[in-house]
Amino acid sequence: MNIGITCYPTYGGSGVVATELGKSLASRGHRVHFITYALPMRLTGIGHTESEYIDNIFYHEVEMSTYPLFEFPLYSMALTSKMVEVARFEKLDLIHAHYAIPHATSAVLAKQILHGDGRSLTSDIKIVTTLHGTDITLVGLEPSFEPLMKFSIESSDVVTAVSRYLRDETIGNYGVSKEIDVIPNFIDTEVFRPVDAKNLRRLLAPNGEKLLIHISNFREVKRVKDAIRALKIILDAGVKAKFLLVGDGPDRGECQALARDLGIWQQTRFLGKQSELASILSASDVFLIPSGNESFGLSALEAMACGVPVVSSDVGGLPELNVDGETGFVVKVGDVEALAERTLQILREPKLHAKLSRGALRHATTEFTKERIVPMYEAAYERALSRAR
Repeated sequence: MNIGITCYPTYGGSGVVATELGKSLASRGHRVHFITYALPMRLTGIGHTESEYIDNIFYHEVEMSTYPLFEFPLYSMALTSKMVEVARFEKLDLIHAHYAIPHATSAVLAKQILHGDGRSLTSDIKIVTTLHGTDITLVGLEPSFEPLMKFSIESSDVVTAVSRYLRDETIGNYGVSKEIDVIPNFIDTEVFRPVDAKNLRRLLAPNGEKLLIHISNFREVKRVKDAIRALKIILDAGVKAKFLLVGDGPDRGECQALARDLGIWQQTRFLGKQSELASILSASDVFLIPSGNESFGLSALEAMACGVPVVSSDVGGLPELNVDGETGFVVKVGDVEALAERTLQILREPKLHAKLSRGALRHATTEFTKERIVPMYEAAYERALSRAR
């Protein structure tokens, strides 16, 4: 198949999954065209050496123009035009849009333009839309976006969601009649796996401290400050620990200030964005994800694939991923005391830690591998292509 993929090319989970999907599809013989405003982060290493070169992955930049007449950049329209251009000249079979707004909206408009000109087979290009969460739970609930959201979903040929929770939220919020397939996120177990991180651990915890870790884009919904407050409770309980915070975003400054105010600055390490996560995760003891809303929790899955138990909130798709008592623990969102208590339990009981570590690794590597999930997307593409005009 000749596939166009549009996603946000950033550090967030949707962009990571879309990029890894494209790479996996290319390895399975498909031609993959990324149509984005910047090179996706997980593509930046491809092609630096001959062994990394993949000759059936292509990148098409959405170029933005500015005009004095328009107060805001016209990204959606520029994206639509680029989709039309790539579809025509590369003869795409379908466009896979990650996020309903604005990506599926632009794809639907591009399809209508192509259908109107009737130049080639691309006049019947198919649209597959994957819902990742923020588009449904936050953006889509803005009253001004509701009609556009529903139209974009209903106009797609096939729609998928990354969790049962997100599928049900979409149907409940918008009353869509469109069938939505659940295809969870996945990891590459050749990349995310337990590795020898003894030297890194000695560097990060020179006095034998326990290592907690959190990875996110530091938005308010991630509730990173809850995890920092939990660290304070853990330290006050007499456990020597350090907290690794990976990523960047609008709440990072407030989180750093809170660590200073609580007097635990020396026990926190804000590492910023990191590309080599497997070694950092493998060096860690517990992964904390206290989000106020999470449609899936890709960072938690990556931790589990490295054998790290997870303590998460009980919202969204997290309980579908993090099985309470088997891969870690689930606590009520906002319950900092419970977050700290469950983390302390794992840190203080080596046998429990070992059990949860094995459970996390087993669950991640049986249910969420690219070998299992990528064929689900291929089947979704086939369903889209089989649909009559």
